[in-house]
Amino acid sequence: MTNDPYKILVSELMLQQTQVRRVIIYYNKWMKQWPTINRLATVSRRDILQAWMGLGYNSRAIRLQEAAHIIMKEFNGDVIQAMHHYEAIPGVGRYTSQAVLIFATNADLVTVDTNIRRIFIHEFGLPETVSEKILWNLAQRCLPKRRSRDWHNALMDYGALHLTTQKTGVRPAARQSRFEGSDRQMRATIVRRLLKGPVTFSELLAMTGIEQPRLEHILQKMVDEHLIVTTGSQYTLSG
Repeated sequence: MTNDPYKILVSELMLQQTQVRRVIIYYNKWMKQWPTINRLATVSRRDILQAWMGLGYNSRAIRLQEAAHIIMKEFNGDVIQAMHHYEAIPGVGRYTSQAVLIFATNADLVTVDTNIRRIFIHEFGLPETVSEKILWNLAQRCLPKRRSRDWHNALMDYGALHLTTQKTGVRPAARQSRFEGSDRQMRATIVRRLLKGPVTFSELLAMTGIEQPRLEHILQKMVDEHLIVTTGSQYTLSG
């Protein structure tokens, strides 16, 4: 366990829609390569994507690096200060910013992940359609002052290990779609190929084996997200 805000930020972004057992291996390798936010801010996008490959949702890796650049430039590398202004940090919302502040500084704040949501719904007999606002207000009322770090660690462990989805029947608010044959799989395939160098649309069409309109849609979305760029008739990784 760590109270290093940079390490907590990386772990929180890696854990978005990804199981803990998969994240651990990537997280440990990541920290060996880039142990500080300053180091991360100087790395090429190609290296970032190469290290992220296999975690899924590669746009998270791009946002993490963009966050590192902004934190270094606008907040002099102070992750804690940046979390107080999370609206300016790519990929960071209320949940992530408060999780970093809780686990790094033991701040009297709350955050509600999928495990905590499931616990509250089960223990308080709430409907699965309960609003986020109600859950966060309930979390604030339950918070033991000056024990936020311990409280959230305990809740998350209890939800992950004991009060599970299988035991309670409470499903996650956001459910991940099937990966095989999905646009997510195609995006991962495209990024993996682009890590080797530029490629044409025709080559991607032959490689993916999907319909032209679908590939055009996927590529345009990746361009819009600044994940890839077009150079003449070829696609390359951005940055």
